[in-house]
Amino acid sequence: MSDSSQPDPTPPPEYTGVESADSSSHRGAGTFRHLHWITVLVDFVIVVLGVFIGMQASNWNQQRATDRQSAIFTARLKGDLRIENWTYQFLIAYNREVLANANRTVEALDGKVPLTDEALLISAYRATQYRQWNRHGTTYDELISTGTIGLIHDPILRDTALRLYNVPTLDTLVREGMQSRYREAFRMSLPNDVQRTLARRCGDRYIVAGDYAGIHGNLDYPCTTGLSAQEIADSAKALRSNPNLVPYLRLRIADLETRLVDLTSNNRDIVTNLRAIAAEKP
Repeated sequence: MSDSSQPDPTPPPEYTGVESADSSSHRGAGTFRHLHWITVLVDFVIVVLGVFIGMQASNWNQQRATDRQSAIFTARLKGDLRIENWTYQFLIAYNREVLANANRTVEALDGKVPLTDEALLISAYRATQYRQWNRHGTTYDELISTGTIGLIHDPILRDTALRLYNVPTLDTLVREGMQSRYREAFRMSLPNDVQRTLARRCGDRYIVAGDYAGIHGNLDYPCTTGLSAQEIADSAKALRSNPNLVPYLRLRIADLETRLVDLTSNNRDIVTNLRAIAAEKP
């Protein structure tokens, strides 16, 4: 009788410790892929760090450049405002002297205060005077035109410049002096030779910008006209006989008083800040 049982399957080969070629190739491919992704990750991190460091360096350089610009413009603006402080103080002092002469003239013409003909002539001439505002706004104009006023970090410095260069008082003061009807009436009343002599001998003194010692007495100082007695008498008579002179002079006095209040009281913060900036050492 034949044995119906099946033969045992072929036993697996004994493990010899040596991988087959297919297994070794598969494991090598996996290791290679693992190393590849590590390399990619490392490269990515290096790129990200490089970009970050580059951006930080760029921002730092930009900030340094901005800080340098800010320091330059701040120093320039302070320099301009130091000059403006002198101009502002000079215009106050000068127009107070014009006002004093205007008051002296109107009181003499009204018969309230006696004045000699020569003294009347001198005061009446000085009441016609005005001085230009020599604006030093180059730095401010550049900051505004380029939209970089924000480079001025000091709020007091920035706001003082904004107020000073936009307040209309100084321009109004000059315009009213130039267009004064009293000035016109005076000029039309006297011979041109007399006016030239008054300007030469009793007019504005020369002053250097920044000379604080010379601010006062630039207009109101002792002088003699050098005109003949007849010229003085005729000129004084012409002033006294002009019916428009006193009304126009009263208007001129009212305008001057208003502008001086604007300069000293209504814009007190400008005065205070300009003086503080001027007092700082450059």
